[in-house]
Amino acid sequence: MIFDAHSDLPTLIHDERMNGRSPVLERNFERFFGPWVRARVMAIWTRPEKRGDATAYGFEVLNSLLKDVGESERFELVTTVDGMKNAIGDRKVALWLGLEGGEPIGESLDLLEVFHRLGLRVLTLTWSLRNAIADGVFERTGGGLTNFGVEVVGKAEELGIVLDLSHINDRGFWDALDVTSFPVIASHSNARRLCDHPRNLTDEQIKAIAERDGVIGAVAIPSFIHRERATLEGYVEHITYLVDLAGYRHVGLGFDFVYYLRGWSGRNVDGFEDESRIPHLIESLSETLSEKEVKAITFENFERVFERVVG
Repeated sequence: MIFDAHSDLPTLIHDERMNGRSPVLERNFERFFGPWVRARVMAIWTRPEKRGDATAYGFEVLNSLLKDVGESERFELVTTVDGMKNAIGDRKVALWLGLEGGEPIGESLDLLEVFHRLGLRVLTLTWSLRNAIADGVFERTGGGLTNFGVEVVGKAEELGIVLDLSHINDRGFWDALDVTSFPVIASHSNARRLCDHPRNLTDEQIKAIAERDGVIGAVAIPSFIHRERATLEGYVEHITYLVDLAGYRHVGLGFDFVYYLRGWSGRNVDGFEDESRIPHLIESLSETLSEKEVKAITFENFERVFERVVG
């Protein structure tokens, strides 16, 4: 059973529905979920060309997602851990709503509350560029958390929204930890020591998340695994490195599969190209980790953090 902490499926759903193809999730259930993925964070990402009208675009993507979920009996948008457990018990996939970057809320805490009322439970503070909250990893200026960003962190704690520190730059990462006492996650990041990419985490950042009882979701994007050739073995190497450094209770999975997105022309991970390869991942992890550790990494660790923050 898999808890995938980061998926861009809402972008695909919106694109497909805009072109008259629906329902998307129901039609592609075996391809995207199969019998393995039982919980998944559905992240609304603001395409770069939509940043000028991010709020409207965010609501449009959310509306497409809600319609698509409503057209299938195999999915449920959940807002509590009990809701997730009940959905899974009813043989449904539990979907959590996330924002990948705070662009849709602009500079408004009211909009954050509105998204929360509509189901938002995971907030990735930035994508890789600057927004009103902080700078992402691809900004050259290295700015940290803004005053508004500090307010967002406080409001997220008040509302019960999990803070996600993937994509934020190093200064913003430490700023966020300075102003929150809650567990945080990095939903889709790997170890910078193994692959020197700004989207990956330093050893110090990995340890800091673990010290807060948070979780790092190992990501299956090729360029975050290896600069030249990304393989399933390399992905497992990142996971085991995180386990060795942080402890198995602080490692999870955040696949971030993007093979289905319009315009994607990047490489795939050899041996872990899509969800159908999940059994091979479990088999590889089981060679060096115990059954208890594998269960924690694949599901229970993110469940624990969500129960602590969301309830």
